[in-house]
Amino acid sequence: MTSVDTSPAAQASQGRAFGAIIKTVFIKLGVLPFFLLGALVLFTLTSKQFLTLDNLTNVARQSVFLVLVSLGQMLVLVTGGFDLAVGTAIALTSVVSALAMVYFAAQFPELIWLAILLGMSAGFLAALALGALNGVGIAQFGVSPFIMTLGVQSVGAGFALFLTGGVPIGNLPHEFGNIFGFGRLFGVPVPVLVAIVAIIAMWILMNRTRTGARIYAVGGNIKAANLSGIDTKKTLFIAYLICAFLASVAGILLTARVESGETNLGGSIALESIAACVIAGVSLRGGIGRVESVVLGAFFIVLVQNGMNLMQIGSYMQMVLLGSLLILAVVIDQFRYRMLVGGR
Repeated sequence: MTSVDTSPAAQASQGRAFGAIIKTVFIKLGVLPFFLLGALVLFTLTSKQFLTLDNLTNVARQSVFLVLVSLGQMLVLVTGGFDLAVGTAIALTSVVSALAMVYFAAQFPELIWLAILLGMSAGFLAALALGALNGVGIAQFGVSPFIMTLGVQSVGAGFALFLTGGVPIGNLPHEFGNIFGFGRLFGVPVPVLVAIVAIIAMWILMNRTRTGARIYAVGGNIKAANLSGIDTKKTLFIAYLICAFLASVAGILLTARVESGETNLGGSIALESIAACVIAGVSLRGGIGRVESVVLGAFFIVLVQNGMNLMQIGSYMQMVLLGSLLILAVVIDQFRYRMLVGGR
């Protein structure tokens, strides 16, 4: 028989090995695995409904919109910036696409799908215009991402309110909501399929293309990237354009879900997407971020919101707790960054 060494020296060695594993996981994946484990334990103990298949499926369905926006937010965070205008991109997409659909449906009553496609295209173009504006200001004129995206957020929100007068746009084609809001393909909700396609495309972009490598290089050291021949202005412009497009896709799906064009969609999603990215280990200094971790980070944020709802925590207190979670994640990210730099 083999005996287990329980001496103090052996226990100390096991403790050091376990600590080394924890440190490696923390450096590679950030604080997310620990936050996720803590949330699962806490909410499972406080609610019997939490760890059920139906509830987790509901969380996955609800997380689609945040996943899409967080993927775009990750791009600009990796470049060393961020985008506060993603919520406005969602609202503007919703309003413009709804107005266009209603107009074209009246013009072509026999061609409903043409009206839907034209309406969606109009929404995409409106959001891309915001992304292009952000990209030009930040890349070409060197405006701070905070100031630029904050200004564009105000411009876009004002334009959306001007178009609607603050009144939701209804009477959208039923086919639009039936397919993109509540439709299923092979038993899987269409929004979930859209998110899966976006995740795969983003993973390929960031890990298998030159554009992804250039985005990481710009975020790591923009001066070195420029000296190595990378068109840093073009790279920044592309990052903000893709960010706006992914927010626009989320806007289309949200519009289909509520079956109306509304200016208040995506109100808090900028904070939530940044929180999802930071918790997922995306560095606010740029150059560090993984697609798969961001997807899990967005899922975690929605999971926490779901758990707080089951615990009957009020919406105002949820805002306090989510903000505190973001601050804690940023503070912990400081330690992780120092460990990364010290290990190089």
